[in-house]
Amino acid sequence: MRDFSWNVFAMTGDVDAYLLYKHIAQIRDTVPMDGESLQPSEHAE
Repeated sequence: MRDFSWNVFAMTGDVDAYLLYKHIAQIRDTVPMDGESLQPSEHAE
């Protein structure tokens, strides 16, 4: 979905497509992906 919204923005210049792209990127940065939170930390004792 992220790539699709970027491609739409790149081809059309549609601001809504760009905002969707940024929103997806923000969610991706804040929400852990499957398995990330289950892996032990290197700094855990």
